[in-house]
Amino acid sequence: MTVSQQQWREIEKLQGNELKSRVFSVLQEAARDIQILDVDDPGVLDVVPRLANLLEARPELESYREAFSSLARAVGLWNYIDKETADYRDSMVADAVTANELDGITFHREQVAALNTLLSGKNLVLSAPTSFGKSLLIDALLSTNRYKRVAIVLPTIALLDEFRRRIERRFGDRFALVMYHSQEAPSHDPVIFLGTQERLINRKDLGRLDLAVVDEFYKLDPSRQDDRSSTLNAAVYQLLRRSNQFFFLGPNIETVRYSAENRWKFEFLHTRFATVAVDTFDLTRIENKEDRLVAELKDSKNWPALVFISSPDRANRLAATLTAETAFSKVANMSEWIDENFGDGWELSDAVASGVAVHHGRIPRSLASQFVRMFNNGSLPILICTSTLIEGVNTAAKSVLIYDKQIARKNYDFFTFSNIRGRAGRLGQHHVGSVYLFHAPPDEQIVEVEPPLFGDLDDAPDELVVHISDEDSSPKISDRVAELARAMELSPDELRLASSVGLEDALALKQLTQIASRQDSVIHWGGSPSYNEILAVCAVICKVRNASEFGVRSPAQLAFYLSNLRSNNSLREFFRWHSGSYRGQAHQQDNVFRFLRACEYGLPQLFSVVELFAKRIQPTTNYSLFIAEMPRWFRAEVLKNLDEQGVPVQISERFLAHNDTIESLRQRLVRQARDPGSKLTEFEREWILEALTG
Repeated sequence: MTVSQQQWREIEKLQGNELKSRVFSVLQEAARDIQILDVDDPGVLDVVPRLANLLEARPELESYREAFSSLARAVGLWNYIDKETADYRDSMVADAVTANELDGITFHREQVAALNTLLSGKNLVLSAPTSFGKSLLIDALLSTNRYKRVAIVLPTIALLDEFRRRIERRFGDRFALVMYHSQEAPSHDPVIFLGTQERLINRKDLGRLDLAVVDEFYKLDPSRQDDRSSTLNAAVYQLLRRSNQFFFLGPNIETVRYSAENRWKFEFLHTRFATVAVDTFDLTRIENKEDRLVAELKDSKNWPALVFISSPDRANRLAATLTAETAFSKVANMSEWIDENFGDGWELSDAVASGVAVHHGRIPRSLASQFVRMFNNGSLPILICTSTLIEGVNTAAKSVLIYDKQIARKNYDFFTFSNIRGRAGRLGQHHVGSVYLFHAPPDEQIVEVEPPLFGDLDDAPDELVVHISDEDSSPKISDRVAELARAMELSPDELRLASSVGLEDALALKQLTQIASRQDSVIHWGGSPSYNEILAVCAVICKVRNASEFGVRSPAQLAFYLSNLRSNNSLREFFRWHSGSYRGQAHQQDNVFRFLRACEYGLPQLFSVVELFAKRIQPTTNYSLFIAEMPRWFRAEVLKNLDEQGVPVQISERFLAHNDTIESLRQRLVRQARDPGSKLTEFEREWILEALTG
């Protein structure tokens, strides 16, 4: 399209006949460009959301609505067709691709193309921009009733919860939803297995699947440097060998590399088809970037605003700096709740009180999901985030301010930059988003993904090879597995457990466990361990993994935190103990949440591998009770499960009854939230209802 970003801004200032004349010219130019440019060319698509923005704001353009709908039909953005004012032919197209069973959603052309491929029974790998609406395709497939047993792999718990809400609302009466190990899948009724790779890899009740879905599939490529890549490949391998069909989704991938002998054939659809437009503002030459950031954030036309920052520490410091003298909004109820339930002294509490929240891997999931809800409904205008928010969680951000250019002290690449930028704008809310660049973007590059499970399995990493079934094995693979089993003195099942921490680290743990045993360390224990027994295992683990990975400074502190987490009667008491005894830097106080994340996954696997080798020396060694309780923070499993669904343990533990199931506790909480006379505050009642019924 020949209309530049600057020209659009000039058009927005016009009025009356001058505006109508210019918009008429834009429609003419768009009709011409449709004939000569690619169907997914951003310049062609860009004009539709920008005109939609103008039509909503300017009554003098009412007479152009029919022509606008014709343009939307021509470019394939059928979801922009205004059925009330459109020509009957345009309206018929929109009606034909509207799914009433999915809240009346109208699909666009590329969504329909992808659906046609899937409904023909083919496997599909789809690469499309963030605003494409990829997850809606999963709902469309579920609504057909063609798929009875479905497994969906998602990269984060936050995304699991987002999917859970949508699936329960739309398909709660059609499918049993299985998310936790304690849940048993029905043998014959329709079921959806929803989980991260770590949760799905060990399920024994998957049976034969009709469909396997993998979101953010680019994480299969080890070159993306995701330390969970091996587990993801192994989990997806187990799903694909059980499934009749698969659907992979992800953004901004141009090529998927695979071996000619690859067992799984698929169609690859790469499209640039975006449903919103984006204005980009270059602030790279601004000298005082912090002052300019504050100025842009103070301007409410940029709200809701996402600020991308490189690390949790920097996010926390920036939130404190922004709110030291400025209040962007008043959110006293959330701030008071944090003080009451986490203890005093949190910088986060003061920042939230002024309308600024943070979202990163050290924030409790229930708190992070509440921040996102409040951001989306407008009560929290600013959310400072790290890369945790670019992996699929939907936000209603109008603006994205890319303040840093690094992740984990390395400059992010063009792929990651594109994903961050893609968070600006949202279909139906902000047709035109804004991106503010405080640093020069990385050079544009072709992004390829090469999943090991699509390659020659003979050359696959050891962590994947130990999961290969007999049907896909080869003499080379059999020899490799046999050699690994011999070197580590493990059975095939034990090798798979060891692979969860990396076979190289597992071998190191074996050697260190043997040394600790020879030195009479109290590493051989069972049942409920003492502090010294916990410390003995932590000392072994922290020689292979840095203690900072677990949010602590030393093996002794790790053991101390584990002991206190277990001994405190409530999670609220544990947090208040931590806040009262914390003497570190204020912006690192939330490392306690990193510790809790490690308890969920990471530490239990490491304890299991140490136990594996300790048992070789003394068979009575048994960490099973401690390992089973650690992922649920030594509390009833239903509390932990509800925390993942957005209700903090500090709330739900007050209402826990003996033998509660997740459903019985959910129902009790909802009843309490609907009762004005309950012991819940008004803020907590709203929180529960939004999390469990919203």
